[in-house]
Amino acid sequence: MQEILRIFPNSLSVLLQKVIGQRWNKLQEIRIRIHQPIELIFNAKTEWIFEYVLKQTDSAYIIGQLSEHSLYRLEDELREGFITIKGGHRIGLAGKVITRNGEVKALQHITFLNIRIAKEKIGVAKDWIPYLHQDRKYLNSLIIGTPQSGKTTMIRDITRFIANGVSALPATKVAVIDERSEIAASVDGIPQNQLGLRTDVMDACPKAAGMMMAIRSMSPQVIVVDEIGSEADVQALMEAINAGVTIFCTIHGRTLSELKKRPSLHYLFEQKMFERYLILSDQQQPGVVETIMDQEERTLYQISGGNNHEMARRSHTY
Repeated sequence: MQEILRIFPNSLSVLLQKVIGQRWNKLQEIRIRIHQPIELIFNAKTEWIFEYVLKQTDSAYIIGQLSEHSLYRLEDELREGFITIKGGHRIGLAGKVITRNGEVKALQHITFLNIRIAKEKIGVAKDWIPYLHQDRKYLNSLIIGTPQSGKTTMIRDITRFIANGVSALPATKVAVIDERSEIAASVDGIPQNQLGLRTDVMDACPKAAGMMMAIRSMSPQVIVVDEIGSEADVQALMEAINAGVTIFCTIHGRTLSELKKRPSLHYLFEQKMFERYLILSDQQQPGVVETIMDQEERTLYQISGGNNHEMARRSHTY
């Protein structure tokens, strides 16, 4: 995790190494706030480092490391409120926001940072791929989950399987519209994560525009997008599906019934555009599938104790 430790002043870097030790694989976030202790969020608990209270000079050092001492080169990232660094780690930023005519123009006096630790989970989607295709065709699928439930982790691995090919289907052309640079975690246009042999990435591109660009320029068979929600997103999804492209996307939510109450999503559900719903658990480690439903909202899989997983798989015809 040297790509993370290098952004901190030496004394803080050494302290973080000591406190985290061999637990990097369980660490989700390092949250930093000026004049406050450092917060470490692990899979199952939160810890605080009270012996180091961040100073303004520390924040300036971190921003200097991230920008290579040129804030101009990070102008777009600062306006968006996050920076993706080598390794795919995303650093969220907060502080004084400069607006003009209601639009965010810049972020100054950065005093709050959230370092989200990128962890690829290769193979996390393996058990669920058979649910996502039928008659040698992938199915339009929506992955539902609360923050930190592993939506991006899941859709990233699904992308990798689709683009590499599985036993029932050959490698398929995939376009990833990575508006927030979380799926591919591209740096200078180069994905830091493994997305498969036949994946093309539109990095830092608005979802709606990116989907149309990809269809025109890359002829994808499958489009992957993260965190849909706006009416523009929905319109672009509909156009892509009507063009014969299969869609895989994620959305923030806890239940399907909750999502149906959102006005912007009404048409998607009314037209039953999604053929599979994967709902992730918010009670366990990230990437745990709780429920899978089909287009008619019939349950194909439900997590429980015992051998329910195997029972559910045997009851479904692939």
